[in-house]
Amino acid sequence: MQLSLFDGENRAEPGCELAELFQAYYACRSNKRNTHNALAFEVDFESHLVQLWRELNSGTYQPGRSLAFIVDKPVKREIFAAPFRDRVVHHLVINKLNPLFETEFIYDSYASRAGKGTLFAVRRLERFIRSCSANYTRDAYVLKLDIRGFFMHINTTILLDRLQQFIQARYVGADRDLLIGVCAAIVFNRPSENCVIKGHRSDWIGLPTDKSLFGTPPDCGLPIGNLTSQVFANFYLNSFDHFVKHDLRVRFYGRYVDDLVLVHHDRDYLAGLIPVLSDYLDQHLGLELHPAKTRLAQHGEGVAYLGAFIMPGRVYAGKRTKGNFHTAITRHNDVVADHEPDRSEQEAFLASMNSYLGYMRQYNTRQLRGAMIGKYVTGWWTYAHLTGSCDKFVLNQRRRVSTQPRFDT
Repeated sequence: MQLSLFDGENRAEPGCELAELFQAYYACRSNKRNTHNALAFEVDFESHLVQLWRELNSGTYQPGRSLAFIVDKPVKREIFAAPFRDRVVHHLVINKLNPLFETEFIYDSYASRAGKGTLFAVRRLERFIRSCSANYTRDAYVLKLDIRGFFMHINTTILLDRLQQFIQARYVGADRDLLIGVCAAIVFNRPSENCVIKGHRSDWIGLPTDKSLFGTPPDCGLPIGNLTSQVFANFYLNSFDHFVKHDLRVRFYGRYVDDLVLVHHDRDYLAGLIPVLSDYLDQHLGLELHPAKTRLAQHGEGVAYLGAFIMPGRVYAGKRTKGNFHTAITRHNDVVADHEPDRSEQEAFLASMNSYLGYMRQYNTRQLRGAMIGKYVTGWWTYAHLTGSCDKFVLNQRRRVSTQPRFDT
């Protein structure tokens, strides 16, 4: 279906500035420069950007064909990768809206916000528990909630209506109508109806139906994998955040995408909030809580949250993080078992190990890191080519590459 970016003669003049599109392109390229789509676009990027600029300002821009595939880590998910030119448009839109969103979002909504990733969210929950329990001297209870099939059940009509109201009230640029039109094109785009499948249809076996765009109603669902989807999802739940913080006056509340966490000293109070929160999500946003993922526990039992396990006074790496670290080590050990790693494979090993070590260093994991490296990393990595510790792996430049690899087990 051809969707016009503008209604009637309401197009604002002037439209999008070409310089803004170049800025969006450079931001997009910094993350996706080595992909096939990005390289093809970069060959003649100036002409491509001018053409895209003309389409945006003339109201003829339409999202292109996405690449659909399944990833298994950390959990099985359906991903729609938009064409590179569409990603540039996504960055353009978010560059314009993010400063306004930041003034509207509560402090404790996380994800897709500068400086507010998983580590920040875990530290905030740790602080909530410590404050609520008076430094672990009294009981505190933690309520964890999850929204069922969140991205697939976002109502696009409600989303666009709220976006339009927000932009009209808060955005003062001359291209306001254009921005609303581009948002409409993005929100109402159905990539499941115009996509290329990467892999096989069998990859979708085992994926719950509420986790796939292929089974959602026409007016529901945002594709996982787009920058706009992540930010718009945050915006979609913004009214819910304010309801919890300002109407219900819950002091200790945080949200990472659709993972909700509330802390209070009264267990019954938290239990009584569950139907209240459920009703709001259902009546105002068309969402429902996942009954199998509701957890209410005393803080001393420990809280698993975003790849960490929070105990009084300490935070450990969660089971999934440890399992993924072990899987990564095994994958790199398999390279050594097959052949002597070349320079690129060594660098891949360094990047992978240091990423895990750097993340795990934020928690109480020194013994774990030492045990994982000492027990599982094959000797060729640690002795023949690299020097390592439970803090960081570095290239051992003083050693020469052995002509015969060592296959230590």
